Amino acid sequence: MGETTPAETTEYRRILLGGAPVRVRRDGEELVAPDGRRVAISEAVHLAPSIPSKIIAVHLNYASRTEEFMTKLPPAPTYFHKPITALNSHDGDVVRPAGCKWLNYEGEIVIIMGRTCRNVSPEEAGDYIAGYSVGNDYGLHDFRDTDAGSMLRVKGSDTLGPVGPGLVEGWDFRDKMIRTYVNGELKQEDSTDNMEWDMHYLVADLARTITLEPGDMIFSGTPANSRPVQPGDVVEVEVEGLGRLRNRIVEGPTPIRTDVGAQPTESEEVVSTALGGDWEFRGIRTPSKDLYPSTVQEEEDA
Repeated sequence: MGETTPAETTEYRRILLGGAPVRVRRDGEELVAPDGRRVAISEAVHLAPSIPSKIIAVHLNYASRTEEFMTKLPPAPTYFHKPITALNSHDGDVVRPAGCKWLNYEGEIVIIMGRTCRNVSPEEAGDYIAGYSVGNDYGLHDFRDTDAGSMLRVKGSDTLGPVGPGLVEGWDFRDKMIRTYVNGELKQEDSTDNMEWDMHYLVADLARTITLEPGDMIFSGTPANSRPVQPGDVVEVEVEGLGRLRNRIVEGPTPIRTDVGAQPTESEEVVSTALGGDWEFRGIRTPSKDLYPSTVQEEEDA
């Protein structure tokens, strides 16, 4: 992606201070509020670094992830939408609902918009970005058989979108390492140079038809080796120059209701996606049609 000159970066965070959300600037191991109040990072209660109107995520972007799935990248990026109610923060608990078992981490870099953006070129896109943060695009694959197209419950369930700890201005995304750890053990590792589409391309692509507003977040894809985690696990995503996002997995107190909706499943696709994506029929047939056949077609055939 070419050589760049190191730039001066500034990190901002949103925390609860005196019971109110406050944007603070990092100064070493302390956070400084606009009125001069200081709080140690270790004692701060973090919030997500921006308040988005929407959260968008790209499906596949890293070569290692594509190879793991034994597939090819499409000609252009494809995306899904995460509800803002999925947004979580640094040190926030990630809830795996009772009755589910296939919750996977996906360490990512998150683009945070700074200006209203519509119909810009990749060369112009950087002027509309406020900065970057660290994200974890958790996937609840128990619902993959019914939500594979929309990813709504898979990626959009409550708490499954932690972002933080801060927003870093002036950060250059080129040639940076991203790593995910579970209980201190390295699980994912890759370089941003192995992304097919860089941050500016993703912003320009989306902004052709979708107005991006200040605070909006774009998850830019995860490397290979996304795997399931269990209640009690501590998952950390570290990006060179952006910091380290930490979350703990907890078991939800309420089981998935059985009187409405599709139920968690453990099909070949669910298990293979959670454990590495080696399902032999990936891209050939849709398992949800086998599990949940069309009632309209059944009536027509009757």
